[in-house]
Amino acid sequence: MSGHSKWANIKHRKAAVDAKRGKVFTKLIRELTVAAKHGGGEAESNPRLRTAILAAKNQNMPNDTIDRAIKRGTGEIGGEDFQELSYEGYGPGGSAVLVRALTDNKNRTVSDIRRIFTKHGGSLGENGCVAWMFHMKGRIAFEKGKVDEDRIFEIALDAGADDVVTEESELVVVTPPEAFESVKSVIEGAGLKFENAEVTMIPQNSVKIEGKEAEHMIRLMEALEDSDDVQNVYSNFDVSEELMMSLAS
Repeated sequence: MSGHSKWANIKHRKAAVDAKRGKVFTKLIRELTVAAKHGGGEAESNPRLRTAILAAKNQNMPNDTIDRAIKRGTGEIGGEDFQELSYEGYGPGGSAVLVRALTDNKNRTVSDIRRIFTKHGGSLGENGCVAWMFHMKGRIAFEKGKVDEDRIFEIALDAGADDVVTEESELVVVTPPEAFESVKSVIEGAGLKFENAEVTMIPQNSVKIEGKEAEHMIRLMEALEDSDDVQNVYSNFDVSEELMMSLAS
C-alpha cells in the first residue's frame, strides 16, 4: 500500500493550492450532485452523500454551494447530467492505473485521458485489465510519532477495522468500506487526531519504479488529477519517498 499512501499524501498537500484555483470545488460539486442523484438528497440515508458533504466542508465550501449541488442531483434545480465512468491502463514501468471520472461528455473525456496516458509514457487499456488489482477500503492515516500506536491498534480493531498497517511515515487503519464511518467515528470519539481519512481503492501489491520511469509516472498522475473530468486516480506504483517529494514539488 506504500505507493498509494505516498501519492495520497502528495495529493492532500497539493489540495490547498488546487482549492485556490477552484479545481477542488469543481470536483466536489460533481460528486455531491451524483451522490444525491443516485442515493437521494438526505445525508442520513445516503452514505456517499455524507462522505461528499464532509469532504466539501473540509475544503471550506459554503453551505449554499453544497445545497445547490445536492438540489441539482435530486432534480430540484437544473444542471448538467454527469455520467460515472472508469478507465484503466498502464503507466511507465508496468504500473497499473485506475481512473474514476464524472463527465457530461464521454467522448471528450476518453479522448483527454488517452492523450494524457500517451503523453506521459503510459497506455489506456480495456475495461477490467487492472481493476482486479485493487480493493475498495476505508483508509484512516496517522502521522507516526504523534500518536499512541498501541492505543490506535486496540481502538481500531475493536471498532471493526480490518488491519492497522505501519508504513514509512504513517500508521494506517484499514477498514471495510461499510465500516469506514463507524470506525472513524469511534476514533474521533476517542480524541485521536488523524491526518486524513477516505474511502479509496488500495492496490493488492506494488510495482517499484525508479529514475525516468518514476518521473514520467508522477507527471502522468499529476496530469490525470488535473483533468476537470477526473475525480480520482489510483495506482500501484512505488517510488522512494525522497524521489516522490522532489518530483512533486
